[in-house]
Amino acid sequence: ATGILATPDRRYLMPWLMQLVLAARAGGLDVIDGVANDFRDLDAFARECAEGAAMGFDGKSLIHPAQIELANRAFSPAPQALAEARAIRDAFARPENAGKGVIALDGRMVERLHLAQAEKLLAKAAIIGA
Repeated sequence: ATGILATPDRRYLMPWLMQLVLAARAGGLDVIDGVANDFRDLDAFARECAEGAAMGFDGKSLIHPAQIELANRAFSPAPQALAEARAIRDAFARPENAGKGVIALDGRMVERLHLAQAEKLLAKAAIIGA
């Protein structure tokens, strides 16, 4: 045990949670946020899901069926994010952009890093049916 106080707002855990995400990304791994033990407080659970998604977690550990819909909503790609990912993928697929590391899309610079992120998001959406 670390002795870290587990509060409902997870304020003392935040640095550790962010380190988990960074370590997972450095290793090329997906990372799942931990459980919310008070499964009856769905508002708090929804907040934890939103925080976890904002920090970069790929999903949330669930302990009750009532949590499924809220977790799916928080961790599913937003329609506008999917549209952006498709636009990036399609732009890099154009013949004039073949082999380029950087392209212009809607007046901004887009790199192959963004293409990799877009492809990952589209693959996630395909898996979960978003």
